[in-house]
Amino acid sequence: MNKRFLSIAVLIAALLAFGSSVFVVDQRQYAIVFTLGEFKRDIREPGLYFKLPPPFQNVMYFDRRILTIDTPDADRVQTSEKKNLLVDTYVKWRIADPRLFFVSFQGSERGAQDRMGIIVREALQNAITRRTVNDVSSSQRDAIMAEVTQAVAERVRGLGVEIIDVRLKRVDFVPEISESVFRRMEAERKRVANEQRSIGSAEGEKIRADADRQREVILAQAYSEAQTIKGEGDAKAAAIYAEAFGQNPEFAAFYRSLDAYKQSFGKGGNVMVVDPSSDFFRYFRQSGGAAGARK
Repeated sequence: MNKRFLSIAVLIAALLAFGSSVFVVDQRQYAIVFTLGEFKRDIREPGLYFKLPPPFQNVMYFDRRILTIDTPDADRVQTSEKKNLLVDTYVKWRIADPRLFFVSFQGSERGAQDRMGIIVREALQNAITRRTVNDVSSSQRDAIMAEVTQAVAERVRGLGVEIIDVRLKRVDFVPEISESVFRRMEAERKRVANEQRSIGSAEGEKIRADADRQREVILAQAYSEAQTIKGEGDAKAAAIYAEAFGQNPEFAAFYRSLDAYKQSFGKGGNVMVVDPSSDFFRYFRQSGGAAGARK
């Protein structure tokens, strides 16, 4: 009975010793093995590993995923115009070297975040203090983020961490200067709007002047063509009249007299002082016309 109990106790002890000597490193983790509190080795690949049972060796795990530093409070920075801004940022980073990370921060992610937060604020101040409000808020925002990311990455290169990205979430004015800045922005927008209106008016006048010029040219060309066509028509009409009148001169004389009567008496209110016996009224006096006048 005692031998059986002893065998079971030895088996349980062996299982416990084996269980404490085996550890698993997940694909999302790094691991560092310590021997009596001193660094022994770091493990960067996932898998099943063996170590001595405690207290001879123990294991510390670190997250190898991309982590985020997102502080709730915005940083107060000053531009080249001596304007104070509130800039809210976030940082993407990860542990690149678990051994250096442990040496630099004693394995504390909180300590690493506090250290990197200070470095980010310094780099942000250096980048913004050389730029204007307009540069920070719009035109050079991407350049500022790239500059800050590079500066922070260089500062933390020997600390076992890697900076993936630094982004500006929000850029606001401090309350004491917001109103003046907004008024200046409004004035600037009005100036641009007036400038665009002036340019539009000038372009409109240019277009109208060009349209008027084209109109005059088209009318002149049309009038010239009309006069040419009219002249050709009058010439053809005169030729036809001459040919027709040449066949019967008496009819020609009668036709011209009728046309003269029409031109003379066609308008009301005209007064003519003419001798009734003149040759002008020969077709009124006798139906024979010219023949009767000759008689």
